[in-house]
Amino acid sequence: MIIGAYAYTSPGTVYYADISNIFKAIGAMLYAGWLFKELIRSLPDTQSAQIAASRILALLEEKPSINIPNQGVDIATKFQEDYAKLALDDIHFSYLSRPGVVVLPGLSLTVKPGKTLGIVGPSGSGKSTILSLAERFYDPDPDSGSIEFNNININIFEISSLRRQMSLVPQDPVLFDMSISDNIRYGALFRNDITEEEVIEVAKVANIHEFIMSLPHGYQTMVGSRGTQLSGGEKQRVAIARALIRNPKILLLDEATSALDSENEKVVQEALDKARRGRTTIIIAYRLSTIYEADSIAVLHEGSVVEQGTHEELMRLQGHYYLMNSVSQQQKEEEEEDDIFV
Repeated sequence: MIIGAYAYTSPGTVYYADISNIFKAIGAMLYAGWLFKELIRSLPDTQSAQIAASRILALLEEKPSINIPNQGVDIATKFQEDYAKLALDDIHFSYLSRPGVVVLPGLSLTVKPGKTLGIVGPSGSGKSTILSLAERFYDPDPDSGSIEFNNININIFEISSLRRQMSLVPQDPVLFDMSISDNIRYGALFRNDITEEEVIEVAKVANIHEFIMSLPHGYQTMVGSRGTQLSGGEKQRVAIARALIRNPKILLLDEATSALDSENEKVVQEALDKARRGRTTIIIAYRLSTIYEADSIAVLHEGSVVEQGTHEELMRLQGHYYLMNSVSQQQKEEEEEDDIFV
């Protein structure tokens, strides 16, 4: 302002400026100051963006640790059967991040076609690792035996075609900020011809159709980020429908009801029972009541099968499973008592 006043009061000199030019200069300085302030404010965001971009680029350049065949076989060209048999033979495995810790020291396990295998065991016994190996998120150690799909080593198949034969329902499913219908269709992105009738059919199997129809927008209802507009049981049933839309030959359930209360567990368990009918199924169980009806139950301890049989057979042994079931029953009774007093 002082410089502007001096310029205005100095006619006939090189410093002279009329009032319009003075205001232009002041406006330019104010605008430059605002731009500089915004630049300073954006520096943290710019740095965060640079870090995020570097992580994305590093991820894109990451080479998978699994052995991918150059010309893998499309599994659909090898099998026309509706059933699937999955067999693990002498599997050794350790995670790359913990090479000194043996997770599976030579596991052998078979799931017969159309049957349900329940897998139980303490935390860290290798239960979820079996599912990861079946979907080839990891490969067994080089000195291992093989994992076979209908008696053929899964390593020869294209990764995408192998995974299309399986569907996983995790303990905490992730739903996307889109409609219920789109979340269900997301389970079969390789198909662009999914009809609304197919979506409704799997929703009915998952015991979620009636709830969806009670909503004002039905199947077009937005679920919010990570499914925040739905309860835990509702999210789980949408995830079951999403898993079924691809009509998998093998259904993988990883402690799918462990995070639910007893009321929601019953509804979701009914949906899971319908979903696995006539389909090869592997259930990782936290609550043993979810696998009482399984065709076979394998008890894992430190990566090895220590007991296997039906629920009744294992109870008669009065071994590991018997003790685990006793503890599970006690916990269930305590939870029911808590529900009464709430």
